[in-house]
Amino acid sequence: MLSQLFFIPTRKKDILLRIAILAAIYVLAFCVRLFSVFRYESVIHEFDPYFNFRSAKYLVENGWYDFYNWFDDFSWYPIGRVVGGTVYPGIQITAAFMYWILRAINFTVDLRNVCVLTSPFFASNTAMITYAFTNEISGPSAALVSSILVALVPGYISRSVAGSFDNEGVAIFALICTFYLFVKSVRTGSLFWSAVACLSYFYMVNAWGGYVFIINLIPVYVLVLLVTGRFSHRLYVAYSSFYILGTLLSMQVRFVNFQAVQTSEHLGAMGVFILLQLVNFVNWIRSLLDAKMFQRLFGFVVSSFVLTAGLAILIGSATGYIAPWTGRFYAMLDPTYAKKHIPIIASVSEHQPTTWASFFFDLHILALLFPVGLYFCFRELTEASIFIIMYGMFSVYFAGVMVRLILVLAPAACVLSGIGISKTLKTYMRALKAKTPKQETTTTASQDPKKKSSTPEKPSQNPLPKEIAAIMVIAMTFLLTFYVIHCVWVTSEAYSSPSIVLAARGHNGRRIIFDDFREAYYWLSENTKPDAKVMSWWDYGYQLTAMANRTVLVDNNTWNNTHIATVGRAMASNEAKAYKIMRGLDVDYVLVIFGGVTGYASDDINKFLWMVRIGGSCYSEIKEADYLSPRGEYRIDAGGSQTMLNSLMYKLSYYKFGEMTTEYQRPPGFDRVRQVEIGNKQFELEHMEEAFTSEHYIVRIFKVKKESNRS
Repeated sequence: MLSQLFFIPTRKKDILLRIAILAAIYVLAFCVRLFSVFRYESVIHEFDPYFNFRSAKYLVENGWYDFYNWFDDFSWYPIGRVVGGTVYPGIQITAAFMYWILRAINFTVDLRNVCVLTSPFFASNTAMITYAFTNEISGPSAALVSSILVALVPGYISRSVAGSFDNEGVAIFALICTFYLFVKSVRTGSLFWSAVACLSYFYMVNAWGGYVFIINLIPVYVLVLLVTGRFSHRLYVAYSSFYILGTLLSMQVRFVNFQAVQTSEHLGAMGVFILLQLVNFVNWIRSLLDAKMFQRLFGFVVSSFVLTAGLAILIGSATGYIAPWTGRFYAMLDPTYAKKHIPIIASVSEHQPTTWASFFFDLHILALLFPVGLYFCFRELTEASIFIIMYGMFSVYFAGVMVRLILVLAPAACVLSGIGISKTLKTYMRALKAKTPKQETTTTASQDPKKKSSTPEKPSQNPLPKEIAAIMVIAMTFLLTFYVIHCVWVTSEAYSSPSIVLAARGHNGRRIIFDDFREAYYWLSENTKPDAKVMSWWDYGYQLTAMANRTVLVDNNTWNNTHIATVGRAMASNEAKAYKIMRGLDVDYVLVIFGGVTGYASDDINKFLWMVRIGGSCYSEIKEADYLSPRGEYRIDAGGSQTMLNSLMYKLSYYKFGEMTTEYQRPPGFDRVRQVEIGNKQFELEHMEEAFTSEHYIVRIFKVKKESNRS
């Protein structure tokens, strides 16, 4: 058997080797994302994934029809939420489908484990589709490099580790698949590939609101091809079919519906579609008329088109048929917009502008190799290379505006870096393999010593010395080695810790586990009435409904700014005023997160100013300046403002904390996060009572007292 292997043609050997490498990449991409399972357990991470898990469970237990018409009365009390019309159901449908398939083949598995492993599974698929995408642009060598890069890149791993059951875990696969199929349809002019690209786009629309990036990037790409004189029948067929079928399919998603033809974010795609029809019509007319008649008709058609389009946009905007850009879209164009006008968006950490440190942390050497890939793409401009250039440049801009969108940049950086690495190594490896002039002369003489030409042969043109080529190959090898080490370290230490279970290192180096969140949620589920209403900041809403099975006022959907502002107003008010607000909302319990004992920095005191800002955006009585010191500082010590020291959030967080000693040789009431002694220690709660505090004081739950009988 082994002897037969040596007689396999070289081409087939290459194919077999490529398949073996891709299989290894597939397994690697899956396994590297399992650190969280090995170190902790098979558990859902973060906040949004808990809603996705809860809704996937509802879909499996009740079926598609009930899920589509599900009214969730456990969230946004007393308003509730129509889940079927306010969610992108792609992640839930994917998990449910895989669960049903496994059960159909008698593979007994828990739905939670399916949800935990969904993102690593799709990360492996993303590595394969990245190979196909890069192969369409540059060839198999660059495609293999890009595939291994995307399998390990931290910018993508951050949203695809085991337990990260979030929309982006499957959406990035759909994003790259759509781009690959559309580029392939442009190259071939095939209606089949365009239709398949539409199906991939439909899955993307189901999965994530980031589909808007696709429906804007592809029209801009088509427009660039038109401007640069690359219009062809293949482009016309690919885009026209993609826009018509893709728009019709996207409208079947209930959350999108007629937004696909009515909102400003989608108008660019429609305009390019109409422009493409106009160009094709003009080309047809040109073939029928002489040059003079064509010039007259061309001017008339263009002016009519511009006038009609302008009037349509004005009338549509004035009548409200065309919806204006959303606040999130404005925030993408102007990074300061959200902070000025929509504090609920600016309060989310992943919506902040990206720092250079974040670029290096999530991309490592790809940040340096990205321009190299751009250079090689510009050297060999094709329809496919133009697309990846545009994808790369647009994703760089948006990733700079919002740190969350490094996720969209990561695949583009991997593709372009893969092209750059492949082309660079080919250049220097060719120089290493090339024969020197002395070797060539010796070889020629040995072949025919009697033959000596009167004209000396020119030495082979090899401008690169072998020493330099060897240094460059070794340097590239070291860079890629450090990339792998960095990616594995980041995955292991930074992106594999579930927020529901916290970990820290003790003085002796041993790992300490803080399971306060699940401890508190379990207490709520076992010790409160099933219809109890829990008030907390919106960050914890999804976890409360999924794990404690209790009704919450606000959650991570953040669709109702006024309702969130009301909770922020209650937290920012003094206890007596907050009590009236809570009684009006039928609140039974209040949950706060406090890190002053353990040093957990992501607690509610550190988020409190955002509660004030969001509350003040709807209620003019709440002013941020009242919660700052006379010098404009946010303080919780003796120098803090009286409004701050008497707010409900302050009292619930620091209740009886003034009696605790948290560090040696520190006074009682020393906050380990803020590194100060609190300013208000001696206070009691009048309208509330402590119901539960977790082992490490991270989660505190207070019961709202009933109103006393009036005489």
